[in-house]
Amino acid sequence: MKSKIILTSLLLHIGSMLSAQEIPDFFKSAGSPLDPKVKVLWNRYNTYEGIVKICQEIAQAYPQLAKVEPIGKSFEGRDIVLVTITNFQNTKPEEKPGFYIDGNIHSNEIQGSEIALYTAWYLTETCNTNNFIKELLDEKVFYIVPTINPDARMNYMLELNNVHSPRSGMIPVDDDRDGLTDEDGYDDLDGDGKLMMMRRKTPYGQYNIDPDSPNRMIQAENGKFGAYEILGYEGIDNDGDGDVNEDRVGYYDPNRDWSQNWQPDYLQDGALPFPFYTPENKAVRDFIISHPNIAGAQSYHNSGGMILRGPAQEQFMETYDPEDETVLTTIGKKGEKVLPGYKLSTLWKDLYPVYGGEIDWFYGARGIYVYTNELFTEQLYFGTGPSDDGSERELYDFDTYLLFGDALVPWREIDHPLYGKIEIGGFQKNFGRPEPGFMLETEAHRNMAFTLFHAYHTPVLKIDEIKVREIENGLQEVEVSVVNSRLTPTRSGQNRKHNIDPEDRIIIEGVKAAGKMIVLDKDLNLTEVQTGDPSVIRVKNIPGMSVTRVRWITEKGENFKITVNSLKGGKINKSSR
Repeated sequence: MKSKIILTSLLLHIGSMLSAQEIPDFFKSAGSPLDPKVKVLWNRYNTYEGIVKICQEIAQAYPQLAKVEPIGKSFEGRDIVLVTITNFQNTKPEEKPGFYIDGNIHSNEIQGSEIALYTAWYLTETCNTNNFIKELLDEKVFYIVPTINPDARMNYMLELNNVHSPRSGMIPVDDDRDGLTDEDGYDDLDGDGKLMMMRRKTPYGQYNIDPDSPNRMIQAENGKFGAYEILGYEGIDNDGDGDVNEDRVGYYDPNRDWSQNWQPDYLQDGALPFPFYTPENKAVRDFIISHPNIAGAQSYHNSGGMILRGPAQEQFMETYDPEDETVLTTIGKKGEKVLPGYKLSTLWKDLYPVYGGEIDWFYGARGIYVYTNELFTEQLYFGTGPSDDGSERELYDFDTYLLFGDALVPWREIDHPLYGKIEIGGFQKNFGRPEPGFMLETEAHRNMAFTLFHAYHTPVLKIDEIKVREIENGLQEVEVSVVNSRLTPTRSGQNRKHNIDPEDRIIIEGVKAAGKMIVLDKDLNLTEVQTGDPSVIRVKNIPGMSVTRVRWITEKGENFKITVNSLKGGKINKSSR
């Protein structure tokens, strides 16, 4: 009897094990990793410490695909963290086309960090199960800096701020030039840890309460006074000059700190004393210059639903090479498809002119194809555009019907030392620019998909054909075809115009070369003879979606090697046998 009980128990245990194997805990959704090694919730925003932790966990889980290192220090001494994603087990990273991604140059534009971080996570978690991602990491290297402004990110999240502050970094600024700076920024009048708007009843106001939404203020109409005036965000007059909320940190703009087309503050509001004044931008600059393999780049801002390209000033439009125009337009138009509600836009024309911006430096100074995405658009709230009256009606309706009042603080009365009886209330800082958590993962995935499309179309070179033809006097003709199967050339028009990078080189080794030439027209046998070392042919670039042919006259020999060495196209080689 005892043996039967043991046998029955054993069979039941085996049966339960089989059932557990046959009925897994998850059913895989298309496009997402089933059971990721690194568990991350993509419906919330990470502090600086959270970002660093996720980067480290990715590198620990996938050491063959990810490495984490600092590229510099912030103003307050935090590491500016870079995560490098590629297949480290094949070609050296520096010999692959590189793609750079950053976010959060403006401290209150926080979701760019999550999208950059999501990209690093997704690439590593799906590499072993998705052929497209595997091939991408075999061919390319991604350099991802989730936040290039970590100090102000933490200030925005943890200190008293509104949705628009601080604009940028943590260096205090004397706005009114009275010799004083208020490093504490805004003032929490009621001690609730939230920064609200101030309004005051007055017979000469410009606003009334919306009868359909008591928390919403609407403009008075028909030439009549309203019942309220708006006094701005919570704060007091710290220096007795009659103005509140001045001399705060973060007034300058690090996206006016780049050397390309830089202008001083009296011409470009927000500029610092000289280009690359901030240590964060300086660290990014030094990293990019030391990695000339970077062929494409993406920065993330908010908001407006725009795929922004340069230039940032109208007068520099003519400097864009026609080939570069084709690349930027083709890739950008694909972005409009994968990012519903987004529009491909030119910065100076569709937003506003900017001097000393990151996007101009990447293209103008480094010859890198780059976009800046202005993340999120009101169209995503209800699938429509802004209200007909130009108001923020969608925000209030969205908070009512989808957030259930979570984003708003109802108006309440307090005493102000300068204004007397006032009311404070309105939207919290986590709504408006940062999108709600349940929408964040969708935004991250779609923006990542656009970025991966751009990265995919950085150069992929292949030595397609090697032809050898015997000629007289013990010589032979060696013709080589090099194919670039992607949209992006190995050197952009801007790169070629200003000789930012050296020309691409195609080299023959193992046989003595006597002459060299570029084949201009194979059918007509038109060539361009080069002087110098006969084994090395220099080409200005290898255009996208094209074949470049070169030819040598060499002594007879069967065993030789062809090497293509291109900073942004990678390094490849092929033997004659």
